Amino acid sequence: MGSNSMEISIREGGSRENGRNNTITRINQVAPTQADAVDLNHRGPSANFARRLAAVLFFAHLVAAAILIIILRVRGFLARNPAFHADHWYTPLLTSAAASTLVALLWLLFVLHRPAKALKASLWLSPSLACAVAVLLLTDDGGYSLAFGVLALAIALVQSLYGCWITRRLHHAYEILSASVAAVPPNLMLAKYVALALLTAFVYFSFWTLGAGGVAANDDSRLAPLYVLLLLLSLAWTMQAVRYAVLVAVAQLAYTKFASRTEAAVEAAFDAATAKRVLGDVCYGSAVVPTVVAFRGMAQAMGLVVGDSDEFLFSCASCFMGVADRLVTSGNRWGFVYVGVHGKWLGNASAEVWDMFIKQGMGQLIDLDLTGAFCFLCGVAGGGVSALAAGCWSLAAHRGHVTDVTVYAFIIGYFTTRIAMAWPQACVAAYHVVFAENPQNDRLGSCIPERLRQLRSSRV
Repeated sequence: MGSNSMEISIREGGSRENGRNNTITRINQVAPTQADAVDLNHRGPSANFARRLAAVLFFAHLVAAAILIIILRVRGFLARNPAFHADHWYTPLLTSAAASTLVALLWLLFVLHRPAKALKASLWLSPSLACAVAVLLLTDDGGYSLAFGVLALAIALVQSLYGCWITRRLHHAYEILSASVAAVPPNLMLAKYVALALLTAFVYFSFWTLGAGGVAANDDSRLAPLYVLLLLLSLAWTMQAVRYAVLVAVAQLAYTKFASRTEAAVEAAFDAATAKRVLGDVCYGSAVVPTVVAFRGMAQAMGLVVGDSDEFLFSCASCFMGVADRLVTSGNRWGFVYVGVHGKWLGNASAEVWDMFIKQGMGQLIDLDLTGAFCFLCGVAGGGVSALAAGCWSLAAHRGHVTDVTVYAFIIGYFTTRIAMAWPQACVAAYHVVFAENPQNDRLGSCIPERLRQLRSSRV
């Protein structure tokens, strides 16, 4: 991917189609304004150093997390806490992790085959399940259960209000999602790799619960909150890395189909997404992109709340949004498309893609895109199913672990579903990037041009 040639050959090693080896060659179509930049930003020593550093930090963190989990499990075993029952802790969590994997796969199939109905369903299913989890938590005794129950109710309320607020944008979201996922239809090879990613997550969840159980068994330790925080940060970074590896691979498949009507090899795409060169981008992005998304979301929410009612608050919100706009060029999910297709460093790829969006007048369109919100709602719904399964089990078996088990099961279900939803999210990202490269691409239809005309007319 780092060669000067614009022609990239994708070879599907070991796969056969119609009884013979299948070699697919595709031509990457890059907009004229971007042609000089294809090899520009991803070959320098700074990009290579950043890649290596991100990968080293990620794997060092995995080793440190494994050591911490083992130590916590041993400490919990030696504590001999009579209030902790291992069967009532690990059984519901592991069962909910397995159930969330199955739910994620079924939901993914629903999204791929009925994207419009899936989007509608997420708008009422997610707040409903969040509310049900809140009720379950409030049935437990203790201050933690009350705090998490109120938080779950607040999430359900915000999601309900958000669903009402975005009603006018749903039609475009249906069209974009339907047109995007059609480029990468389900097939056995792709399903195998996604299932492998979910299995990887399940194995890590199973190991991770040992550390969480060790903290619960030795909860009188003053460092227990710190241990929980470290475990959650490690879990989040690891699961985001798995998720973005899937996103990079599927984005490459979708980009190839949209840009040149050819089909890239699934095996080659996933091999590239987990190769040493791209792995550093995935590790970097799994830490940076969620942070940027959260910061940008807070900035947009602050702008909506403040408005122009107060000059001082308005200036603060504008400053906050300016910082968010600068941060988005350091890492965003659209940049992962160029990571997979051109092998670029994510920071430079994100800046280049964002610059294309601005030049094509797509800034507001991207800001109003509902794909990220849709995937978040799906994650909350998946987490809700997992939390209800584990929480009800724990409530019936032993009330001492209800809150902890419910919250951890929700987190496990959330990340499992988000890994599965990387498939449609990658398709939507590739759809927008290909349009930004060449707005006259007749393979993309008129969905984005019509939406851009609507947005321009609304500003007049």
